[in-house]
Amino acid sequence: MIAVVGCGNLNRQDDGAGPEVIRVLRAAGLEGPDVKLLDAGTDGMAVMFAARGCRSLILIDAARSGVEAGAIYEAPGHELARPYYPGLNLHDFRWDAALHAGRHIFGAAFPDDVTVFLIEAGQLDLGLGLSVPVAKATLVVAQRIGEIVADRLAAEQR
Repeated sequence: MIAVVGCGNLNRQDDGAGPEVIRVLRAAGLEGPDVKLLDAGTDGMAVMFAARGCRSLILIDAARSGVEAGAIYEAPGHELARPYYPGLNLHDFRWDAALHAGRHIFGAAFPDDVTVFLIEAGQLDLGLGLSVPVAKATLVVAQRIGEIVADRLAAEQR
């Protein structure tokens, strides 16, 4: 199983980039017996449990690094995993902490093959809809994920 998980808050404009990629992938018919698509919203725990038992995990989220909106980053998950430092609520348990915790909790049942796509956000105010550069970037990321999934499924059939 390959899990593809979009993270983000649809009510915060460009923060909805991850869920939008999942919507595009569903519309393209990517989901099936070997591919699970999940809009995890802001629930890091959902990321951890969605990945359990999968051979590959692909994550998509918005980022805010100060570069031009719509910039796309593709990185191995092990480079972005971080320990969780508890706060007063679990909202701060994000996907990066889920990668670290999942590896420790589930061991071999947690995928080693993790790819993270980050899309640079422009607007994070309350509101619906993505900015034009981020909307375009979600289509590019969805296409790239389709290619990755096809390659991984083909490799397994060899």
